[in-house]
Amino acid sequence: MSALTRTFAILAIAWAILVPVAAFASSRTPPVSFEFGGALAVAVYRIGSLICHQRPERSFYLFGVPLPVCARCTGIYAGAALTAMAVAVRGAGAGRHSKADTTSDGVRANRSDVRPGVVDARRLLFVSALPTVATLVYEWSTAQMPTHWIRAMSSLPLGVVVAWIVCTVAPARREVM
Repeated sequence: MSALTRTFAILAIAWAILVPVAAFASSRTPPVSFEFGGALAVAVYRIGSLICHQRPERSFYLFGVPLPVCARCTGIYAGAALTAMAVAVRGAGAGRHSKADTTSDGVRANRSDVRPGVVDARRLLFVSALPTVATLVYEWSTAQMPTHWIRAMSSLPLGVVVAWIVCTVAPARREVM
């Protein structure tokens, strides 16, 4: 695994864990203090506010409090974390190349069946965004919000594909350059 892949995987998994942990910490009584749990909750909710609107009516509730990110963002981060875990389980195999992938002088062959190219990644990214776009169009055209689960599940493929690109396509592109 490249340093980029490893760092991304660690951050994606950590963020997916921190989101519900922050909700748990902020639900504790007495109210959030600046002990470790309280400070952690405040930090995660603040980071969440930089990347998400955090509207309570659009968020899952856990332990009686809204998560630090909305349902759509939760789906994206869950998808990214699941993919990062899959890449980690697949392990260094993602970065290993078989002898069939190299030329006679030991240089890695540039075979399209080994790693997909940027064009394929862009197409897959476009297709993975369609369910999210469909829910947005539905919301904007009907003024009705789909359920949290629909919003989360529609964004899950986007998180999966972005993580897959970062963990597999981006390192492969750097090898070729």
